[in-house]
Amino acid sequence: MHQQKSRKILIYFFLFLIIGTLNNKNLNKLNFVKINTINIVGLEENSNYDFINSLNSLKFHNLLFIDKSQITKIINSNSLVEKFYVFKKYPSTLNIEIQRTKFLAQTKKENDNFFLGANGKLTQTVSFKSDLPFIFGDFKNKNFFDLKKAIDETNFEYNKIKNLFFYKSGRWDIEINNGLLIKLPKDGIKESLELLIIFLDQNKKKKIKELDLRQKNQIILNG
Repeated sequence: MHQQKSRKILIYFFLFLIIGTLNNKNLNKLNFVKINTINIVGLEENSNYDFINSLNSLKFHNLLFIDKSQITKIINSNSLVEKFYVFKKYPSTLNIEIQRTKFLAQTKKENDNFFLGANGKLTQTVSFKSDLPFIFGDFKNKNFFDLKKAIDETNFEYNKIKNLFFYKSGRWDIEINNGLLIKLPKDGIKESLELLIIFLDQNKKKKIKELDLRQKNQIILNG
């Protein structure tokens, strides 16, 4: 037991000498691992430029000991990012690969225009896209993604949606490209959509302006 303790003391002593030697002589040589180049792949050129500027605070940090949480915080502040990967390329380069989020809808909040991404973040925009549904109403992200999940679990085609209307009661209306308005219930949306798909398939030739699915297992036609 005494011999084991003596060995541990000797090991700690030699480690102390090594660390002391590094501190006194060689730490200055570690300057070569400081970041002086940051490359970003996956965003448009103008987005890359702005993004690189926001990451400039990381320059001249030691590449070996760079704080991952700091990188994550900066990258996640960009609403266009869905996923990202960070690679260190020695001696002094940080490579960041971005997976851009997919825009799912567009909306207006406090007179500003926004795209809603699959990452749940809003990206401000000047003009809207004609191929994205417009969301009306004071919705929360969870409201939208619950609806999107129900749609994705059925054969209802999301890309045919023109407008989405959210109500304070927590209920949605859907307007599709041909002008048909679909009133959904607050709960059981997936089941209602499945019923809707069957109905529409059986009534392709009928001109219908509005379908009300708010009653369980019922479809009420208007127009």
